[in-house]
Amino acid sequence: MATLLDFRRRIRSVKNTQQITRAMKFVSAARLRRAQEAALAARPYAKELVRVLRSTMARIESPQHPLLAKRPEEKILVLVLAGERGLAGAFNTNILKEAVKFFRSRQGKKIVVIPVGKKSRDALRKAGVEFAGEYVNVLARVDFGVAREIATLITSLYAEQKVDAVYAVFSEFKNVIAPNLVTEKLLPVEKIEESEETQAEVASSQIDYIYEQPEEQILDRLLPRYVETQVLRTLLESSAAEHAARMTAMEAATNNAGDVIEALTLHMNKVRQAAITKEIIEIVSGASSTA
Repeated sequence: MATLLDFRRRIRSVKNTQQITRAMKFVSAARLRRAQEAALAARPYAKELVRVLRSTMARIESPQHPLLAKRPEEKILVLVLAGERGLAGAFNTNILKEAVKFFRSRQGKKIVVIPVGKKSRDALRKAGVEFAGEYVNVLARVDFGVAREIATLITSLYAEQKVDAVYAVFSEFKNVIAPNLVTEKLLPVEKIEESEETQAEVASSQIDYIYEQPEEQILDRLLPRYVETQVLRTLLESSAAEHAARMTAMEAATNNAGDVIEALTLHMNKVRQAAITKEIIEIVSGASSTA
């Protein structure tokens, strides 16, 4: 049976753990604020770039560009963005499950992966998936240079016909509580049908621009920039979602530690009270026997 000293040691250990989880929660909250601001700031630019690209493509009768070439999807490149570290609840597990689900849906096709994040790299390496490249330690502080490097690798593989399609599997930041797992097609760039757009989006895409350069030359600049922007947005969204998941997990761990401390304290008090009662009974019994 555990003694009072054992209970005190256990309570002290849980309190130390609670202090660590509380500190990690505050650190994640501070990082989440910056990551959330960056992710939300990137969305309008990405949306506007898609609108301009859509408008340009709508005015070209048969747009010709290596990034617009459509081929049967026999070789597929998948960008899988998971976390750099654990202690984030089911964040990494859910992304990897979504990636495995996508792989199974493309059974019979050749799958090549670019993992982003240590957890993604380690898990996919154990699974024996073929890598086209890997990027770790890039989500803690998202840099446009890294996004451009990933985008250049993706576009070169697609333009050289080494892959027929490019997808990204990541967690889009929705709010602190609920993540939003997304599997998004990056290449080839497809024109969204009007049935999938709102009337305002359709009208905005039909704005008549006056171009100083030929439309084909504009596509040469817009399409690589579009891929860079989409990759940067996925990095920012994944970073914000990871910090949100870690903050939520550390808050839950802190609350659970409080519950454990409360239960241990109650049990310790019961044991101490039982020991005191036993000692009183022994004293009373001894006094009665000598009387």
